[in-house]
Amino acid sequence: MSPELRATASSEQTAIQQPHTMLSSSLGNPRQLAAQLLNFGLILSTAFMMWKGLSVISDSPSPIVVVLSGSMEPAFQRGDLLMLWNRNLLAETDVGEVVVYNVKGKDIPIVHRIVRKHGVGPDAKILTKGDNNAGDDTELYARGQDYLERKDIIGSVAGFIPFVGYVTILLSEHPWLKTVMLGIMGLVVVLQRE
Repeated sequence: MSPELRATASSEQTAIQQPHTMLSSSLGNPRQLAAQLLNFGLILSTAFMMWKGLSVISDSPSPIVVVLSGSMEPAFQRGDLLMLWNRNLLAETDVGEVVVYNVKGKDIPIVHRIVRKHGVGPDAKILTKGDNNAGDDTELYARGQDYLERKDIIGSVAGFIPFVGYVTILLSEHPWLKTVMLGIMGLVVVLQRE
């Protein structure tokens, strides 16, 4: 074997052994591993507290939602991230505003525009429709329900960030991707050096 080939083979062996060495050194020091796991837990708890804080400020159980279909095009595209507001909702909303609502028996919230409003204040009832749909949403509502009531509304759209929600869509459409991402995040935490 020529000297150049030996040098290349030696550097390839070193490169292959480095991740193993890094993992061994991270796992070998219990304090460092505990600190890294604690840091990871701190990141998760901070994200949870931020979510709860947004929930309290917006008065919505889901202050941020992702548009999952094209029913609201061209206003909102699939993958857009919507920020919701839920304070004094039916008293302040009017025909033309976009709301997010839940229907009994369906887990996924629906983002559609108010096309008709009956009544005033918290007892008002509304009818919705997707901008890209031919008809209104009465077929989507629970059996025997012709209008949405206050209890059905999660919030009205206060703002949006285009396409940021595609990560959520990819993770829900490809469950194996969640496992891969969690594995990579776990490895990054364990292999992280301070």
